[in-house]
Order: sequence, then structure tokens, then C-alpha cells
Amino acid sequence: MIQTWVLGDGGQSFVLASFHDRLPQVVYWGPAIDDDADTIAAAMALDVGGGMLDAIPDLSICPEASQGFAGQPGLLIAKADGTPFDPRFTLAGVQADHDHVAFTYTDADHGLTYEAFFTFDPETRMITARATIEAETPVRVQYLAAPVLPAPQLADEMIDYAGGWINEFQPNRVPWTAGIRMRDNRTGRTGHEHYPAVLLPERGATHTQGNAYAIHYGWSGGHRMIAEELPDGRRQVQFGHAMGTQLVASTRFETGPLYAVFSDTGLNGCAVAFQRHLRDRIIKWPDADRPRPVHYNCWEAIYFDHDMETLKSIADSAAKLGAERFVLDDGWFGKRDDDTTSLGDWDVDSRKYPDGLGPLVDHIHGLGMRFGIWFEPEMVNPDSDLYRAHPDWALGRADQTLGRYQMVLDMSKVEVRDYLFDKIAAVLTDIDVDYIKWDHNRVLPVADAAQAQGYYALLERLRGAFPDTEIESCSSGGGRMDFGALSYTHRVWLSDCIDPVERLRQQAEAAQFLPLVVTGSHVGAHESHTTGRQIDIHMRAWVASQRHMGFEMDPRFISDEDAAVLTRVTTWWKENRHWREKADILRLDTADAAVIAEQQVAIDGTRFVVYAGHLEASKQNLPRPLRLTGLDPSAMYRVSLLNIDERPPQSRGDIPLAKGPIEVSGQFLMHHGLSLPWSFPQTMWVIEGERI
Repeated sequence: MIQTWVLGDGGQSFVLASFHDRLPQVVYWGPAIDDDADTIAAAMALDVGGGMLDAIPDLSICPEASQGFAGQPGLLIAKADGTPFDPRFTLAGVQADHDHVAFTYTDADHGLTYEAFFTFDPETRMITARATIEAETPVRVQYLAAPVLPAPQLADEMIDYAGGWINEFQPNRVPWTAGIRMRDNRTGRTGHEHYPAVLLPERGATHTQGNAYAIHYGWSGGHRMIAEELPDGRRQVQFGHAMGTQLVASTRFETGPLYAVFSDTGLNGCAVAFQRHLRDRIIKWPDADRPRPVHYNCWEAIYFDHDMETLKSIADSAAKLGAERFVLDDGWFGKRDDDTTSLGDWDVDSRKYPDGLGPLVDHIHGLGMRFGIWFEPEMVNPDSDLYRAHPDWALGRADQTLGRYQMVLDMSKVEVRDYLFDKIAAVLTDIDVDYIKWDHNRVLPVADAAQAQGYYALLERLRGAFPDTEIESCSSGGGRMDFGALSYTHRVWLSDCIDPVERLRQQAEAAQFLPLVVTGSHVGAHESHTTGRQIDIHMRAWVASQRHMGFEMDPRFISDEDAAVLTRVTTWWKENRHWREKADILRLDTADAAVIAEQQVAIDGTRFVVYAGHLEASKQNLPRPLRLTGLDPSAMYRVSLLNIDERPPQSRGDIPLAKGPIEVSGQFLMHHGLSLPWSFPQTMWVIEGERI
């Protein structure tokens, strides 16, 4: 007996099938098809060869060891006393419509109920799935996979992400081979080292063409990813909480949401689905129609050296450059003169602010800017009044190794969350705070999923009490940028590195998941504080303008020439944010490995902007043509080089784009491409296009 269910639209089909009331499996996932689902399920049957079981165990949405499945099972479970057992589930009920299906399975012998939920969003094309386990008596779950998906047979490699502080979003290209590729992130946060996602391009796929799949696990507490090729050749991809991080026996366990999409337009098709789904479905904006404000953060200008008159002067200069929000970073509370003390003591430092923060906030509002403030609520310094009063509130052993001179508060404790809520709420009530920069600067001493659940609970309570306050997710830069954190926040700080050479690459990779409106990008000092590299203002400004633009230097000390450039780019950003905030970010396939380029296309396709960053010296003498993407091949486009005034004297040729706008077809732009002027390394060309 076969039962089938189909999700999808004209772009992709996702077909599930259950055989003889066993757990369902994904029997087709790919380009949209109209075939009968039962026929598809029957057609995917596999042969049995020598040295094998007499029937092929299902690669189901939760593979069961009890069914003879020899690969990684989707559930590792034990009785409350630690005795492991292998459940065997039977169908108990299904609820389904065109865009949703929910399965209920039971194991009567062990008193278990397994549920799996799949939803398809026809506008963003995103499939969202999650799973739960309920038990009649408490059990221990070592690992529960979100619904398991098959990986394509024609994929030669997978792409996942590594990295570290100031070095986020480093792609790993790993060949598919027999056995397991496993990432088990036990840091207790999403992590720079293990972004919870994998890309599965089929052979020949690029950013702009070919078949590709992408999967992301929306959970902030550390994840486990398994990409496994079985001896029979089948492939599975699993995501769940990090192994063994659900420490307490319970009667209910739930995975985070799993987001998955198929694209027949290369990796960009997956990127567009993630960008739109995050922006339009997951983030809960206080005012979705309000333009994103140009951001100023004072961290790299003053660090811990807070002085009222200095801050007012900085705010004056930032406003003149076009800033619309001022964020007061670390150092305003307790006796916080460096990073060794006062985390947890969330009272305004009367030494630095004898009249409180009100005078500074009033000054900033008088300049027409909104005000934001930094917190690191989940952390505590041993040198703090809070720790001296409540050492039992810290997570882990008292003699643990510190991280950045700090410990982690146990967010599973209600009293900890109540204390933090009261302290944060007092600040938000006392002054008009538009924005919180929420930081998290160390890994956990104990990998505990309850920590992330407590973080979510505190954020949910604050969002309910202060619905108009936006929150930025920062974790030593990009250590917490998953869709779970972004269910409660509105912006991410992609990296503590704002060197534009590093940021150009990071922003290109992160756009596989993150849209412009959530990705903070700031103009830093001439000499980068994290790399020591000295970069021209043009490159710094244009790279920041690729995303949610801001500044993070001391604006009092930039030259008049640099100020003019920054003001010009900021003005352009403001004039174009009304369409760019909804634009799709498409990575371009560049023939020159020295160039990283992207195209931002308006939602209605009428206009676009291209950023072509030249990172290092090219191997050839002249720029290779830059092919665009996502255009109407039959339409004509007017294309111009926005920053032609930055053309160096070494560029001497008589190329049309250097003299003014050109009018060419979408077909030409996508299949031949633009001839750009010669440029130095560490420079950027910015091209504007409009459909005629």
C-alpha cells in the first residue's frame, strides 16, 4: 500500500510517500512535474543485490535502526535511566492540504508519538519542516533530526561553512564520498565555525545556472549536520540540535525549523528564496514600511573611553555625513573601563554620565537621529556586583576557563531571565531607545540546548514589552546569524572586521541566506582596526553601501575629501534604498578570479545595480567581460557606470561605458557582458541599469 503527498508549485515539486504505513520518505524533490505521485513512488523502487538485506530499508524522514537501516538513524533515544532503545513507528494520522502536511506516528510499545510537519510557501518557494517527540513517561533524547532529506545523486560536492572571529563565512567544498561528513557544533551558539547550512549543487551548477539545493537549520544553540552516502549509494542530509545537548529527561522534544529549497537557476535561485523568506516571513518588523536608517556605531571611535562632550561632537559629525541612528556601544554601565569587569551590572555609570544618558539621547534626537544602545545580557564578569551576589547564576564550574574575562549566565533559570528583563526594561523605559545591539562574546562552557531556549524566551518577553525597539544579533560579530535568532531580531552584525576587502567576500557568501535589510555593513577607519590594511575611502564606502549601510570610525578626523566621498555614497544609498531593500542579491559568475561581483535586481525587474570588486591583481592585462544575470533577454537596458570619476589614469581606452550610458539588450548583458575600465586592486566599480 502506497500513500503519497505533494507540495510545490511551478518551480519545484516535493513528493512524500509512505509504504505500508511506515514513516514517509521523500521520493522526489526537484523541478516541477505533473506525474501521478503514486506512480513516482512506485518508480523509485530499488533492486536488491548480493550481500544485501532482502528488502531495502527506507531512507525515511527519520531513518529507523529498528527497520534495519544501517546508516545514521534520525533518533537516538533512551529511557530515563539511560537504557537505549530503538523505536518503530506506525502511521496514526495525516492532515494535509495543498501547502501543508502533518504526520503523526506512534510506537505503542514504548509510549512514543513522533510528529513531522512540512509547509510550502508558494511566494518564497521555501519548504519548512520540523519534528517532535512526545513520550508517556520521561525519556532522554541524545539526538533528534529534523525531517531528513535526500541529497542529489548528481552532486559531486557539498558546500558548508567554517570560519572564526573576523573571518566569517568561509565556504568548504567537500567531495561526496562513501561515509559521513559530520559537523557537530558544541559551542552552544550558532558559531562562526559552523554556520548551520549546506548547499548541494548538481554537476555543472554555478551561481547563475544549473540545479542546486540548499538547507538551513534555524536554531541558535549549536547543531549537528550529517551528510551521508550509504553503501548502496543513497544519500541523506540530517540537521538537528548538537549531539547530547538536551541534558534533562522530558516528555517532549522538538527540533528547530529546517528550511530547504530547490533551484533550477543555480545557487542564486536558492539565495533569492532564503533572502525573501527571511525578510518577508521570519523577521517581525516594528514598522515594515520604515526605511532602514543609516547607522552610526561609536565602538571603533572611542572603545571604553566614554565622555559626554566627545560623544556629542562625534554625533554632530556623524549626522553631517548622513547618519540617521546613533548606537552607544560597550562601556556605558557599571565600572566598565575595559572588558574585565561589570558585565551584568546594567546600571548607567555615574562617573561617565553623572546626569544619566538623557542628555546624550536628547542631543542625538535633536540632530534628527534615533538612539540605540549595546547590551551583552547573557554574560557576567566575575568582577561584577551581580556575580558577587549570585555566583550560582553562572553556567558551568566556578574554576572554568574564562572567555574574554567573562562567564555565561544560566539562561534556563527563570530568576536570571527576570533579572535581565528588569534591568533592560529599566533602561528602555528611562530613555527613548530605538535599537539594541545584543552581543554574545564567548562560547558556552557547557553545551546545553536550554541556554538557547532561555535566550529565545527573554527576547520574546522583551519584544512583547517593547515592540517598537529593533534588536541586532551580534556574537563577536557573526557568531549568531541563524534564522532562529532572526525570528526575534532584525539585523545581524556580520563580522567585527570592517576591512572592505574581507567584507566584500563575507557579504557575498552571506547573501546566500541574508538580504540587504538585515546585514549591517559599516565604513571603518582608513587603517582597519582588525587587519591593519589601509584602504581608500571609495572602496570602504561602496562596500558598506552593498548592505545596511553605516559608519564605525571617528567622523571628526576624516579629511574634507573623504567626507565628500562618504556623503555622496551615503546620499546615493538613501536615494535608492526604497527599491534596494526589496531587491534580490544575485552573485555573478566572474571569468576573472580576482573579481567578486553581485547584481541587486529590483523586485519588479525594472532596475538593477552591479558591484564589481577587484580584490587583487588580475592574471590578464585587461578586465574580462562581466556577465550579468536575471534580466529579460528581449528587453533593452540603459546601463551606466556610476563612479566613472574614480577611473585611474592608467585606464586609457575609448570604451563606451566610460563615456556615458549605453543601451544594450538583456541577452547581450547576460551572454557577453560588460566591458569595464581597467582598475587597481582593492577598488570597486558600481554599475546602474534600467529597463527601457
